[in-house]
Order: sequence, then C-alpha cells, then structure tokens
Amino acid sequence: MGPGNKTQTWVSEFILLGLSSDWRTQVCLFVLILAMYLVTIVGNFLILLLIRLDSRLHTPMYFFLSILSFVDLCYANSFAPQMLAHLLSVKKSISFHSCVFQLYASLALGGSEFFLLGAMAYDRYLAVCHPLHYTVIMHGGLCLRLAASCLVAGFMNSLMETIITFRLPLCHNVINHFACETLAVLRLACVDISFNRVMVAVSGFLVIMLPCSLVLFSYARIVAAILRIRSTQGRSKAFGTCTSHLTVVCMCYGATIFTYLGPRSASSVEEEKMVALFYAVVAPMLNPLIYSLRNKEVMAALCKVLEKFRDKG
Repeated sequence: MGPGNKTQTWVSEFILLGLSSDWRTQVCLFVLILAMYLVTIVGNFLILLLIRLDSRLHTPMYFFLSILSFVDLCYANSFAPQMLAHLLSVKKSISFHSCVFQLYASLALGGSEFFLLGAMAYDRYLAVCHPLHYTVIMHGGLCLRLAASCLVAGFMNSLMETIITFRLPLCHNVINHFACETLAVLRLACVDISFNRVMVAVSGFLVIMLPCSLVLFSYARIVAAILRIRSTQGRSKAFGTCTSHLTVVCMCYGATIFTYLGPRSASSVEEEKMVALFYAVVAPMLNPLIYSLRNKEVMAALCKVLEKFRDKG
C-alpha cells in the first residue's frame, strides 16, 4: 500500500512519517517533547489543584481557567504519548480506529478551547466594562451553561468533520505527519476533496473566526473602557487582568489560523507539521505558565499551598 497506488485501498492501519527520519534528531525530539509533556501535565494539574484548594480563586475567571487547563491536559494526552512512542519506534503505525479517535479528540478539544477563550474574553469584558453588575450577570449557572456550550459545540463540530473525512476512499495509508490530522488525512484521498476543503474552511470559520470575533469585540470595548480610566494605577490594574488571556489568545488563534485558513504553498506540509507541533505540545505547556507567572492571585495561592506543606513537614 504505497503512495504510488492510486486505486482505492481498504486501510486497517496508517504509517506516520513523523517529524524526521534521522535517528539522532528523533532522540533529541523525544527528550525535548517528553520534557514539555511533563511540564504540561504538572503545570495544568497544579492550576486545577490551586483553584480547587484556594477559595479566593472560586470566581468565574478561574472557573473557565480550570476548564481550559483540563482541556489542555486531555489535548496533550491525545498527541504526546503516541508521538513519544513513535520517536523511538522503527514502525510508526497507528490503527485505523485509533487514528479516527485521535482526529476526533484533537478536533473536539481544540475547538472547545477556542470557544472557551471566547467565553473568557466575554468574562473579562463584563469584569472591566460592567464591574458593578459583574457578579450578578456571571453567576454560577451562566458559567456552567457557557462552559457546557463550548464543549458541546467543539465536540459536535469535530464529529461532523471526522465523519466526512473518513468517508473518503483512500489510495494509500502513509500519512506525512506525526499524527492523524485533518489536512494530512485528506491528502490520502483518491477522489476530489474540494467539498472537504470547503467544509474545513466552514468549520474553521465557525470554530476559529466566530470566537475570535467575540474576543476582538470584547477587547475593543475593554481598551475603550481602560482609556477612560483617569488614574495610571487603575489602568494598569484593569489591563493586568486581561494580559494573560490575551497572550494565550494570540498564541492559539494565530497558529491555527495560519494552518487552516492561511494560503497553501509548496512547503505547506512541513509548515503544517511545525505549527501542529506548536499547538499540540508547546501551547498546552505555555498556557499554565502564562496564567501562573503573570498572575499574582495564582502565585499567592501557590505560596499559600507551599507554606501549608512546609508547616506540615
């Protein structure tokens, strides 16, 4: 079942070409990705633990952050373990059903994260622009409904995209990628994939551009509100509540827009791999670091927990 076979083939497994065929490079990548994976697990688990233990973090902003950390944990686990195993394996194969599940899980969790970032932007808009009514509007019931809606939207979009992707007849089973990713799987098809490309674009608009538009609208209103604050200290405090979220937004949306909505080129396959590696491994690692290192409340909660362990010791 090689790439040259242009007849429809029944596929029981896929071969992933990965990031490199050089052994030394693969070993270096294994060490690097393993380190980032461990930081991702520890960092996101720590965020969840701190929010659970510190009552001062029981607010809508940190509720959404806890959901985001949980999604990042699941997202990293949908890619990293298989990547690490393949980097040290001679045969980099994945079963058909595992490939389907990986594509579905990654699309579902990635889509949910984009919607969550939009919900978090709305939360920051209410906190800055309507501080007196914030606690009344962002009550527990609304937070739960927003979070549930983000997850349902992400998983439903993923189900649709996964079904139409794997209904295509495939010519071969060699995927030029390190994971089962939509555009990489589409390149295996024996038929015209114009419809699928349109659906990817539609999906990208719904999952990426709509939440991104909400983020842009929210931050436009936030900036306008901050500029009306007369004191420099007040401006700094208001903008400080948003910088971590804005950093994560730029990082996640920028990488994905480049991959799914950017122009195609001859080198796009290798570029897709690099960008996919960024949002599959690097972004879930950076999110807890950005939210913890740039957030005084999270750092204070961490210090409080460390002091309790020190006292018990």
